[in-house]
Amino acid sequence: AAAFLGVVPVEKYSGTSVRGCPKLSKIGPPEIRAKLYLASLCGLRFNPLMKAMYERLCLRGKAKMCAIGALMRKLVHWCYGVLKT
Repeated sequence: AAAFLGVVPVEKYSGTSVRGCPKLSKIGPPEIRAKLYLASLCGLRFNPLMKAMYERLCLRGKAKMCAIGALMRKLVHWCYGVLKT
């Protein structure tokens, strides 16, 4: 589900060389990605689990936007789990 919505990290590589840090794949509908971004910002403010995950990733040295991308992916997994059960 996360790969369909384009919120999985993708590395740019050629042969054995890897260029830069991973970026979001941007495959899938951009409207849903925009809504996931806003929902993750809202969850960052009001959900203690998401706030703890964001702070843990930032302490590990991840960029802030990279941590927000991880929150977006976590939201997709939670939504998919709700739909499956």
